Amino acid sequence: MMQVHFGIELLKAEWPSAVACLGTFDGVHRGHQTVISAAVQHARERGLPCVLVTFDRHPASVLAPDRCPPSIAPLSLNLRQIESLGISAAVILPFTHELSQTTATDFLAQVLIEKAHATELVVGHDFAFGRGREGTTAWLKDRIATSVVPPFEIDGQRVSSTIIRSAIERGDMEQVAHWLGRPFEIEGVVVGGQRLGRELGFPTINLARAYDGVVPADGIYSGKAHTSLGSFDAAISIGMRPTVNGSNRTIEAYLLNFPPTEIYGYSVRLEVRRWIRNELKFDSLEALKEQMARDVEMVANSR
Repeated sequence: MMQVHFGIELLKAEWPSAVACLGTFDGVHRGHQTVISAAVQHARERGLPCVLVTFDRHPASVLAPDRCPPSIAPLSLNLRQIESLGISAAVILPFTHELSQTTATDFLAQVLIEKAHATELVVGHDFAFGRGREGTTAWLKDRIATSVVPPFEIDGQRVSSTIIRSAIERGDMEQVAHWLGRPFEIEGVVVGGQRLGRELGFPTINLARAYDGVVPADGIYSGKAHTSLGSFDAAISIGMRPTVNGSNRTIEAYLLNFPPTEIYGYSVRLEVRRWIRNELKFDSLEALKEQMARDVEMVANSR
């Protein structure tokens, strides 16, 4: 079980030394997994804990908010993936303006060595930290034992959060899953809607998120919903609902074989697995109902 610590003020590490890895790790894609797994392996070979140090938000949200990309996953999902890789303890640092002005020397001494008790670091090839990104891999190697993990590539393409966001935005969810190593997920809370799906015979759940995350292109997708009542195949609709003159973008899902019960206020994770079709405007609700039936049948047959 991974320990999670928010901030360093109350961190009282009793282990004498540790292997640490540091990064943003948005989405914890296969490139990130390679770095984290290498750190875990180094730690196990030495009989030490592996401590991951990351941030509560993307650094660009403070340094360049107008250019900050939407997150691939909220912190809760990132931590779930990080824990699955064998990390002993995760330290989550609030990325504030004050932290952004911390020099690499002070961060290494006060956070990584003094607080996390790091005696060795494992980082990605393009890693840099501290004010002005002065703490490069070369800088680190002059000051502490540091292992640098080379770029992770698939078919000659370096896997990165940037290319994954782009693939999500165009709805290429199968490629996204290949780069993430798992289906893309959206986490949200079930809220009330127009209840139109109920009238059409396909009651849907409407998700409200609590984070600024990237959203797949408008359209209909097959996927799976993970709820407190179990996991269910799902037909997922993302878009403006043009047939009913929708005024805002929504994320809805019809859960196949879901019991007749209300789950308003419950948290749900949606795996968005495969694009089915574009969002369309139908001439009537009856035409929409007929298409929804075909969509659900396609999801049922793609299990």
